Amino acid sequence: MTSTLPARTPGATGGAPVALVSESALRHNVRLAVGGHDDVLAADGWGHGAAWVASVLSDLGVDAATLDAATLFGLPGSGTRPVMSLRGRVLGTKPLLRGEGVSYGYTHRASRDTTIALVTGGYAQGVVRSLGNVTTVVIGGDRHPIVGRVAMDVCVVDVGDTPILRGTEVVFFGDPGEGHPSLAEWTDATHWSAAEIIAIAGSRVDRRVAA
Repeated sequence: MTSTLPARTPGATGGAPVALVSESALRHNVRLAVGGHDDVLAADGWGHGAAWVASVLSDLGVDAATLDAATLFGLPGSGTRPVMSLRGRVLGTKPLLRGEGVSYGYTHRASRDTTIALVTGGYAQGVVRSLGNVTTVVIGGDRHPIVGRVAMDVCVVDVGDTPILRGTEVVFFGDPGEGHPSLAEWTDATHWSAAEIIAIAGSRVDRRVAA
């Protein structure tokens, strides 16, 4: 047995953000995590899904009580591969003219004519409000800034002159080795712990397993 969560394909045009948990990363990290003492199955597997994590560890014949959670899940500073990435979708794009504001309170105003994308994922899904005007996401392999205040279920991204299609995947955080923003960038920006961020994101979005 290797998985207890459905491995579904995200819809082409949006829907809830997805917390994608990587089985290959979890398996890779297991041998490096031996010797710890954290309860890696607490808080629903720290957001990764306790039943799924337990099934993978059982398949490997490893006792969860012997593992260090930060190393197992690839949290910042562990030197291991991040198991979770948070992903959204582009709902649509529109032009934003120089001087025009974005989102509640217009905390961001365009310094030039540009294009903005409305993206699935807001503070109700773990995209912390303080990330607005501070962090970036990856769309189509390129970094783009989150601008304005993060709303409940969506946020706004300045994509500049880059052509972006509706339904394009957006990576909020993931594996820096694959060019994704790191979870450490979120902890620096929000002053939340990595455990807090992944526990909230993993429990409030559509959690799926990848190879």
